[in-house]
Amino acid sequence: MKLKLERALVCFISSFLMVTGSIFGTNHWDTPEKYTARVDSLTLFSNTMETAVPQTEVYNLIRNHLASPSADGREKKVLVLGYDGTRVDTLTTIDPANSAITKLSENGYGVISYCGGVNYPRMNTQATSTAPGWCSMLTGAWADVHGVRRNMQPKSNDHLTLLTTAVQDGIADSSAFYISWKGHFSNRLMTYYPEKQYVEEKGLPVKFVQADDDEGTLANVKNDLAQKDCTDFIFFIMEYVDHVGHSSGFDVKNKKYVNAFHTADEKALDILNTLEARETYEQEDWLILITTDHGGCNLNHGRCTIQERYTFMFCNKPILPPQEEPFIIFGAPNR
Repeated sequence: MKLKLERALVCFISSFLMVTGSIFGTNHWDTPEKYTARVDSLTLFSNTMETAVPQTEVYNLIRNHLASPSADGREKKVLVLGYDGTRVDTLTTIDPANSAITKLSENGYGVISYCGGVNYPRMNTQATSTAPGWCSMLTGAWADVHGVRRNMQPKSNDHLTLLTTAVQDGIADSSAFYISWKGHFSNRLMTYYPEKQYVEEKGLPVKFVQADDDEGTLANVKNDLAQKDCTDFIFFIMEYVDHVGHSSGFDVKNKKYVNAFHTADEKALDILNTLEARETYEQEDWLILITTDHGGCNLNHGRCTIQERYTFMFCNKPILPPQEEPFIIFGAPNR
């Protein structure tokens, strides 16, 4: 009964915010039907909204790549580019000439994925927010396992991220987490603070590096890639899109939001070009992945609307087949 009441309350709040957002012009009548139509128009994906893949599969993709033997002797490496707060339908506005997603999808694979926890009929195990989303990708589990249900909630070291376990297990020599958002590990209340302390105490080659802004994050990544023996597993997040979404609206009709996406996508393209310019690139076997942690609706996220729960993954290597059971939000088809 308690879960049913919670679910009803969340749905009511989400609907109320959607309606008020439409009235006051903050989401331009951004209905689920319009969102679905825009996503359906995309030709970038090998699956559909009904066969969305859980974002936890990011963990499996990376671990399987690092752990699998190299057939040609090339060194296994990983680069994950995170676009925080990017809605799936924003991809309808891509500028092909300046897009990392376009570059990666031309010879790669793309799928629609989802955040927010387990599929219906169980209640969402976590908010569609930054900390739970990235944590689920880095641990391969939902919040009922890793414990991070919302922002500003430290993760127990009982469930270390792949950044640490890949090094401990010997499938990567080093790893690095480059970010600018203070909610990741800036103090004891933040998600990865306990793990950051853990790797420092153990003297492990795992870097948790916070910059002042996205430009600083990008500089850190480029400096890393410029090294002859760069970090084996690089995971970085850009906040351009999420910041603008919170200030002016998560909406493809919002030019500021779309421009922020274009900025992130163009900056990511520069990173991919930097990677390919490495002298040792041909001797390395890179898994490259572009993804997002959650979408958004009106000026926020964290709830259960389809605009917030759907995410995406693009990879230069095959992504697992779509799940057999349809992905459903609150027991009703997404159509």
